[in-house]
Amino acid sequence: MTGTAVADAGAEVLIGNRVTPLTASARTAVRNPARTGEVVGEAALGTPADVDAAVRAAHDAFGPWSRTSPHERAAVLLDAVAELRPLAAELDRLLTREQGKLRWEARLDVGGAAHILEYYTGLATELAEERVLRSDSRGTVWLARRPMGVTGVIVPWNSPVYLGFLGIAPALMAGNTVVVKPSELAPLALHRVLRTLAAKLPDGVLNSVPGTGSAGAALVEHPLVRKIFFTGSTETGRRVLAGAAGTLKRVSLELGGNDPALVLDSARITDRLVSELVQGVYGMSGQVCFNVKRIYVHRSHYRDFTDRFRAAVDEITVGDGLDERATMGPLNNRAQLDKVAALVADARATGATVHELGRKLDPATWQDGHFLLPHVVTDIDPRADLVTREQFGPAVPVLPFDTEDEAVAMANDTEYGLAASVWSEDRAHARQLASRIRSGSVFLNVHRVGASSVDMPFGGFNSSGLGRGHGLPALEACTEPQTVADWTDTSGLPGPAPAQARTPVEPR
Repeated sequence: MTGTAVADAGAEVLIGNRVTPLTASARTAVRNPARTGEVVGEAALGTPADVDAAVRAAHDAFGPWSRTSPHERAAVLLDAVAELRPLAAELDRLLTREQGKLRWEARLDVGGAAHILEYYTGLATELAEERVLRSDSRGTVWLARRPMGVTGVIVPWNSPVYLGFLGIAPALMAGNTVVVKPSELAPLALHRVLRTLAAKLPDGVLNSVPGTGSAGAALVEHPLVRKIFFTGSTETGRRVLAGAAGTLKRVSLELGGNDPALVLDSARITDRLVSELVQGVYGMSGQVCFNVKRIYVHRSHYRDFTDRFRAAVDEITVGDGLDERATMGPLNNRAQLDKVAALVADARATGATVHELGRKLDPATWQDGHFLLPHVVTDIDPRADLVTREQFGPAVPVLPFDTEDEAVAMANDTEYGLAASVWSEDRAHARQLASRIRSGSVFLNVHRVGASSVDMPFGGFNSSGLGRGHGLPALEACTEPQTVADWTDTSGLPGPAPAQARTPVEPR
């Protein structure tokens, strides 16, 4: 398809429950990664002025919203969950057309909004409780958690609704107000979800300014913003951290990963193991932060594993995510496609064996989309870029090892540390080995979307981020701890004793 189809969706600036209409001078076309000639919709390119207006609206709304109790906020958000739940079936097609993922993957993505929001409302009691740190004859000291203020949530293009709500939900539940910056590459379904949620909240509690990096930078640097959630590349994460430093914002960064899977001598190379690793590598076209990026296999299993793994990968059918026959969709954008293709070409040029596998669902329209067949790379130098860099796409190196010490050393030989997995029939030993791997999550005999549930703290070591998302830690990261001390007896506190009151002297 070479023409431009009629757009059927838009992502506008949303401030205080009012939508700013799109203008010709401040919008961008959102194109279908499977048919780049098709315009799915248009997105506003928010300016720093738009960001300022959104932040000020959120700042004005913060006082009343933050003074509601956690249980009151939970009731409001639970009411919104009922409105969000049907959107998974309504918006899966739209998200597939703008992002590229398979339709069932898109349904899980959009469905994450209701699921995540409902989970965090269940933590209302945790948030409401004030801990007594001490209580004795000298007095009582309490510890409470207080809302921070305006929170900025900068959303990536790979799973925009799900990953966006991992910041939005705990921020709102904690009593903060929110400004979201969706990616200009996949803002449409997220915008529909945000409008639905914002309509259930007081004006200004939830706002959205889609746009490019300039809008994100304006949000990060704005003096009224007190907290930033950012999910994206390590390179951009460094810029976010630097931009937030000027106003000493609290920052949560969920960044890149180069996630290893270790198949031990004690593993059995079964159909299930192979299938799980295929899903772990190629799910969502490899565009998942904690997908398997490197596979290390004990030499005793190496030939058997690579033969069976290649055969399973060869069954993948690449095509439009709306076509039920497709088992892998396109990459989201040309830059990402070019990056993965360059890493594969470099591996081939430096002597690795590159296995291009799978089949094209529609060869005649292949060049119209950001399609790439799945690749398995063997006989590769451990220092090759495909091994040491995050590819974020459907290509994986498979390397042998002889000892577990060697496997652990190779797994840890990276600037990243987001996730890893250990595969073994001896689960106790696998758990012990996991403790030696420097990553925020280690999975045993699984490593794919769903392995990290919303109630599990998630984040990375080293260059994979700061802080932890998911679970109670994400809620706590949206609050400031406050101690209240009521000393009824101050005689034991250090320092000079208070001056004794003098008896007044009557004048003579």
